[in-house]
Amino acid sequence: MGYDGKRLRRALEQKRAQRDARQEAQAKQREMIYARVPRLREIDRQLRGTMFQIIREALAAGGDPTKAVEALQVENQTLQEEQRRLLLQNGYAADALEETPACPLCGDTGFQGTEPCSCVKELYAQEQNRELSKLLDLGAQTFDTFSFAWYSPHPWPGKSVSPQANMELIFEICRGYAVRFPDYEVQNLFLSGGPGLGKTFLSACIAKTVSNRGYSVVYDTAVQILEQFEAQKFSRDSDGEARDETNRYLNCDLLIMDDLGSELVTPFVQSALYMLLNHRMDKGYHTVISSNLSLEEIKSRYVPSIYSRIAGRYQALFFYGEDIRLQKKQKETGVQQR
Repeated sequence: MGYDGKRLRRALEQKRAQRDARQEAQAKQREMIYARVPRLREIDRQLRGTMFQIIREALAAGGDPTKAVEALQVENQTLQEEQRRLLLQNGYAADALEETPACPLCGDTGFQGTEPCSCVKELYAQEQNRELSKLLDLGAQTFDTFSFAWYSPHPWPGKSVSPQANMELIFEICRGYAVRFPDYEVQNLFLSGGPGLGKTFLSACIAKTVSNRGYSVVYDTAVQILEQFEAQKFSRDSDGEARDETNRYLNCDLLIMDDLGSELVTPFVQSALYMLLNHRMDKGYHTVISSNLSLEEIKSRYVPSIYSRIAGRYQALFFYGEDIRLQKKQKETGVQQR
């Protein structure tokens, strides 16, 4: 799984801050308990002392320390029983003095072995969703809130099925792609159609679902993505911010590129776009592209190597119907006039 370095660092910083706050709260609670029941402080000090004694006896050179260790263990057990009894008698939980980590899987370290723990992945997803929400309405745009009412159930010129029936099929493919990511039948999607037909809405649905499942997701417009590659090319600092941004596009689990075709096509743009698409396919990363262009228009606009990858390695989903934004505007205007 590919993680964005900036997001992962922020997630780990949050984890450390949570751990520090929890430890501080536990220390304050411990002091309050000690102040109320002073004997518990003494017991705690004795318990720590017996543990050190057990270790020293076990490592002592010469003789058999078994009996001494056993005696210390008995003493330790007696102190623990007294501690539990005093805690319960004074209305505390039996483990009120223990430093219990919030995450039992990683002990609040944030890692299981060399991999980020699930608790950090959850924080990573939150960081990711905050960033995605700057560009997409992740709150309102979900598969559960998608409406087919804006798509006509009647025949559409030149099409074998109605816009509504077509959208029902597209919706199921997009939802299946998101909930089964990365194991859906196809690796990449190409969402093609005019403006206001739901391409960005479904892109947001996919982004949120995949992100919430712990995968790294980057959403951006084709213009911004290709501008970052150009900035990196002409940047004096090859390890700077521009390089970090292009690495995100290259190596995230899912890249969603919006509005392909809105950028100015130059030889550099052609080269950068081919490199991006080819790299992601070679690495097995997933990509969703949305565009107002048809496949034929992609073919005439870009070099053959780009067209062949989109036409051959992406499942094309063709949107058609009436512009939803215009429908909503007309509906609002009609309400105001009555």
